[in-house]
Amino acid sequence: MDRWYNRSMSLTLDLTCLVAGGPQGAVGVDPADLQAAESAHAAHRKSLLDKRAGGELGFFDLPDQQIDAIRAFADKQHGRFENIVVLGIGGSALGTQALHAALSPALHDRRPRDISRPKLFVIDNVDPVLVGGILRAANPATTLYNVISKSGSTAETMSQFLLVLEALKHTVGDHWQQHVVVTTDGEAGFLRPFAEANGLTTFAVPGNVGGRFSVLSPVGLVPGALMGWELDELLEGAAHGRERCLSEDFRQSPAAMLAATHHLLDTKLGHNVQVLFPYSHKLRLMADWNVQLVAESLGKSRNGQGVGPTPHGALGATDQHSQVQLFAEGPHDKVFTFLRVLNHKDEVVIPAPPAGLEGLSYLGGKTFGQLLDAECRATQLALTEAGRPNCLITLPEVDARSVGELIMWLQIATAFGGELYGVDAFNQPGVEAGKVATYGLMGREGFEAEKARVEGKALSNPSWRIA
Repeated sequence: MDRWYNRSMSLTLDLTCLVAGGPQGAVGVDPADLQAAESAHAAHRKSLLDKRAGGELGFFDLPDQQIDAIRAFADKQHGRFENIVVLGIGGSALGTQALHAALSPALHDRRPRDISRPKLFVIDNVDPVLVGGILRAANPATTLYNVISKSGSTAETMSQFLLVLEALKHTVGDHWQQHVVVTTDGEAGFLRPFAEANGLTTFAVPGNVGGRFSVLSPVGLVPGALMGWELDELLEGAAHGRERCLSEDFRQSPAAMLAATHHLLDTKLGHNVQVLFPYSHKLRLMADWNVQLVAESLGKSRNGQGVGPTPHGALGATDQHSQVQLFAEGPHDKVFTFLRVLNHKDEVVIPAPPAGLEGLSYLGGKTFGQLLDAECRATQLALTEAGRPNCLITLPEVDARSVGELIMWLQIATAFGGELYGVDAFNQPGVEAGKVATYGLMGREGFEAEKARVEGKALSNPSWRIA
């Protein structure tokens, strides 16, 4: 796949402002500590490769998958539906939302209806205002629903599906099956037998791919094919990113360097808040996706002690006017990763000011892209001068290749992070505890003891309640 990839179109990483003695002064990674991390790289890389070879880390292999069936399904649906509605939560929703923001036309879902390019909605919560609102906005008769749940038992997603199923049967009757496509486990779970019994089209999430690492699986690719995203280039970029990140040379692996520097800043200097700061409206939801990726993967209990960074997102230039005050002068507990975009597909020129606004003449003739880039460089400089460690990832532009490469960088950096923190980056025991409690409260069969336990747990004391 990688044989014709143009390296000039690839991402770059600049860690200058993370290393002590750089432009930000003494606040940064000690080069001696980074040297030690470099010495450990071979073992960490081998650990990941061994797990991959043992069939544990399927996300590494997603760039190589065949997508002919996905493309054929999407081609068959072309022009049939005004809306695509994804039913999913967490890893079944955030990646698709991030790809939609990055790869669909700007403000796509606010444009007039166009049957040749449907609108995409993602019901990623069970808030009745959201669920009811989308059900009203997207007429079931002109909507294709993509139900995504690997287990088929996710309470949020399956409750949505029950509602959609009733609406479809009421609206289109016996033809409801033509409005549903299922993405689930290849063999197990509640959804698989139901889908097969009703003749629904299904796509499988590989058993060795967890939800937060599934964006490049059918979880993200089925909606992407329906929306017309350039999936071949997305996977091509991901393959290129994978090969770069698995380099034997520590200093040539963006993922290893990101993981090592951020781990050292956390454990040695107390900079445990990691801020992903894209200067691109199209990449704004990539920060949300990254929050789940890092939080669920690295926030763990190790030997009875909580470890892991706290991920956070910001958007340039918007959050210069809401969060940068805190970033520049607040607690020294943050490290920043800027996402800079060199070329914007849509460019808009700022007009020359009229009489009376001569003070704005410095803007006239410049582009909004130039202004946004200046804001990015200026904010990085301001935080650097305030002694705040930061690094810079530069994308040639926001296209499928660059986004695919960025996704793989962040996923593999998270995998390396698990090796550095000494935790399993691919489980989520804290999330499972909440799921089990929900099953009990909602009366799921087999969870009666959990229901009694939860209902017997006092979480409120009248002495501390204000009515």
